[in-house]
Amino acid sequence: MNSGSQHFTCTQCPLLSCPGLREQEKDRLALIQEFKHGELGVDRGEQVLVQDTKSEHLYTVLKGVLIRFRLMDDGRRQIINFLFPGDLIGLQATLDEPMTHGVEALTDARLCVFPRADFRHFVSQFPDLNYDIVWLAAKEEAALEEHLVALGQRNARERIAYLAMFLIERAEQTCLTSGPHKMSLAVTQGQIADMLGLSLVHTNRSLQSLRKDGLVRWTLTEIEIPDMDAVRDLVQVERANPKKRPFI
Repeated sequence: MNSGSQHFTCTQCPLLSCPGLREQEKDRLALIQEFKHGELGVDRGEQVLVQDTKSEHLYTVLKGVLIRFRLMDDGRRQIINFLFPGDLIGLQATLDEPMTHGVEALTDARLCVFPRADFRHFVSQFPDLNYDIVWLAAKEEAALEEHLVALGQRNARERIAYLAMFLIERAEQTCLTSGPHKMSLAVTQGQIADMLGLSLVHTNRSLQSLRKDGLVRWTLTEIEIPDMDAVRDLVQVERANPKKRPFI
């Protein structure tokens, strides 16, 4: 990890132009700038938070994609969720509890760094900030709900198609797409299997089937959904008009 030489002031934050993230008022940006302690560059594969340890910091994803995961006693790993620009990392640390999960960079990433010790004072400055924190936690719970539905009710093809749709939609909201319903993201079949509770063989066969049917093209470096409506029909999810996400 490194602090790097490039730093953004909050008024110049690149996230302000992302279509899925909420506009920020100038007085709130000034408060966030005061709370912010710098930025941190993270290389692909590096851990930001380590399971069963306490963190002295909170982070907001400025650039890149990360994964939140749980390590099992036997060394197996369950990927819980993906983190995109604007997402808050380490909220558990504000409760002075050890992390129940780890966070690892899936791509090279850059994070805004905030001190845990000042968090309560920070959110007390703006009552709306408390609501935003609760809103983000509720969205995380909703994402985990969908993940449970995928594991319990969807078959392998539907699970993979839903995950691809989720990633593409988050990428579109956070300025990470590389074309219509397309994003550059290096995700291995093993990581897909970890997320969805599938074997590598089943994952490979399902990916080939989805590609053959023209639904999802998922390579080692890119995800593309040629027909988003067809994928929605497959996984039985209606088109939504999501509210813009708050971020710190």
